Parts: sequence; C-alpha cells; structure tokens
Amino acid sequence: MTSDAGKHDIPGTTLFDGAQARKGYALNKMCYSFNSAANREAFVRDEDAYCARYGLTEAQRAAVRGRNVLELIAAGGNIYYLAKLAGILHLDVQDIGAQQTGMSKDDFKAMLVAAGR
Repeated sequence: MTSDAGKHDIPGTTLFDGAQARKGYALNKMCYSFNSAANREAFVRDEDAYCARYGLTEAQRAAVRGRNVLELIAAGGNIYYLAKLAGILHLDVQDIGAQQTGMSKDDFKAMLVAAGR
C-alpha cells in the first residue's frame, strides 16, 4: 500500500527517509561521536549531560533512558549509528529482536532455538 506522499507503508516499520534523517540528526551525530573511546566514557559518566550536549529532544532522551531502540528509531535514529549506542547500553542483537517482536528476551531466545530445529 502506498501513502499520499508516494511512500510505501510497511506496518510496524519506521522508514528512514529524509524527514527521519532531519528529525534524528542530533541523535545520529551523538551516536557517531561514540567512535571515540573518550566520548563513550563521557556518556557513561553522565548520560543526560551528554545527550544535552548534542541537543537531543526529550523524546530522544527518554528513549535513551528507557533503553528502547524502537523509540530511538522512531525518534529519527539510524540503526547503523544506534548500534554503537546499543553496545554502550549493553544491549545485544537479541535484546533488540525482543523489542521488535514485543517479547521478553528469554522468549525471543527460545523462539530462535525452536526455529533452528
């Protein structure tokens, strides 16, 4: 199905387009900064101050506090930049998969094991 803007609607999926890129510019810029170990350490010392330094919106800051990757994507985050932040937050691919499916991490892992049989 196609929306009025000519974009394809994929239920449950946030498309990363120009509008999302603009919306998430500060968030993605902050995540890019984590290529530096010193910046990762500064974030760990004071997450809120680090987010403020980059001008994150309240929604973006709440998603960081909540460790919610889906909310970060909805707030304009690009998964390639968010991967660095996820690592700092000690979230692995199974945590993210669990968030995407609405399952607990243990249930998500059990589903993966069952699918592999």
